[in-house]
Amino acid sequence: MREVEVSAFVPAPPASVERALTPETVVEYEGSFEVRAVESTDDGRTVTASARGLTMHLDFEERENGLVYRQRGDAGPFESMETEVTVEPENEGSRVTMRSSVSLDLPVTAVSDRIAAWKRKGELRRALDRLAEDV
Repeated sequence: MREVEVSAFVPAPPASVERALTPETVVEYEGSFEVRAVESTDDGRTVTASARGLTMHLDFEERENGLVYRQRGDAGPFESMETEVTVEPENEGSRVTMRSSVSLDLPVTAVSDRIAAWKRKGELRRALDRLAEDV
């Protein structure tokens, strides 16, 4: 399992940033999957997303200063994936940090997990760039 972290300053107050960070927009901001459905659950919301014949379920939970989401089961690109998004006030704006743990569970784990982390880091950077443009 590999961990990646990306952080960016967003020139908007935390309340505005948190309103923009819905489960649907997070998936859209990352840019690799399209949202197909959203379901409310007792614990939060589940997003069904797909791309190129692959469908996955992401379970989202709201936190005090952001949210956490994880791929449910092994029906997705990762053997496991969990991401935490935090929003903190900074210089009349917000510091948004995305931390993700990923694993592909392929035979050469050291190499495959490194590639998964590299791709995941790109998705997180893209999400923060799109968030900054959106708020």
